[in-house]
Formats: sequence, structure tokens, C-alpha cells
Amino acid sequence: MAHALGYARVSTGDQDARLQHDALTAAGCYRIFTDTASGALQSRPELDKLLDQLRPGDTLVVWRLDRLGRSIRHLIDQLSELQDRGIEFRSLQENIDTSSPGGRLVFHIFASLAEFERDLIRERTNAGLAAARARGRTGGRPPRLTPHQVTTAKKLYDQQDMTVAQIGEVLGVSRSTIYRALKRDPGFTPAQRQRTIKPQQ
Repeated sequence: MAHALGYARVSTGDQDARLQHDALTAAGCYRIFTDTASGALQSRPELDKLLDQLRPGDTLVVWRLDRLGRSIRHLIDQLSELQDRGIEFRSLQENIDTSSPGGRLVFHIFASLAEFERDLIRERTNAGLAAARARGRTGGRPPRLTPHQVTTAKKLYDQQDMTVAQIGEVLGVSRSTIYRALKRDPGFTPAQRQRTIKPQQ
């Protein structure tokens, strides 16, 4: 028998999950799993338990899309995995239900947008590398990264297509500047610090 399982997440212990729980219960969820964690954190033990219990034909229900995914790319990856396992997905606030034709259409639009974003980053990366090689190294103290550059550095790092040195070339800063920016990110775990990034082919 297929079941609807709910997932709720609050960012801090001070936030109240009752709003999400009430909505998920009203949506027919027979069990609700709740994490208290920042969206940037990798560890979500209750979500891991929920994903382990889901079976083909079941439905994962969330109150809002950002409760499940840390980013559009992460959300699409999660939904693709559910789809491969024969599990449906519902988001109550956005009225998305992948068991319906309209819900599946929205999912494919999201996936296309995420792929488009990745292609844009790759294109800008290649252009940045070419520009960095053309202008050569510049002296002086490496400049600090802007918030936009930090976001770009995180995306490039997560894709694992470039070395940290190459990311630095694209953004016009040193490798140590990139590392400092990444280590200030709450989602940058000790395991990630030890990870060897594959050089771009």
C-alpha cells in the first residue's frame, strides 16, 4: 500500500515546526520526519531516515520546496533520485505534484533551468580561464572576493570539474583566498576540505 510521508525542516531550535506539521498532516501524511538544521548543512539525519523508508508508489510531501533542497541543483538531484525509484513528490505551497501531468511538467522545467545555469557557469569559467591566461599573473595582495564571487566559487567547487587553483584564476585571486572563502561557508565540512578536486580536462 502506498503511503505519503512528510518532511519538515526548521533552521534553528527557536523556530516552530507546527505550521509545517499541521499542513503535512492535513495533506494525509501518516508520518512526518523533522530536521533542525540550516539549509546549507550536509547532514540531515531525519531526511536520510525518510528516504530509506520510502518505497515505490509512496509520495514524499514537503510544505515548501526550500525545505527539501539546499539549491535548485540539489533539489533537482533529489527529485531525479525519487523519480528513478518510482516515488512521487508533492510541495504544498507551490502546488506541485509529480503524479500529475502538470507537476511533471514543472519538474522538467526546473531540471532544464538547472542545466542551463550549469552551462552558463561552464561557459563563463572557460572565458575566465582564457582571460586569466591572456593577462598573466598580477602582483600585489590578492583582493577579497565579493559575495557574488563567493557564490560562484562554491558552485564551481561543488561541481568538482576544476581545481581550486583554476577557480582562483577565473576569479582573479589566489588559491588561498578561495580556500578561506569556502571554509567560512557553514556547509563546507571537514570531509570536503580533504576532498581532491578533479582537474578540468
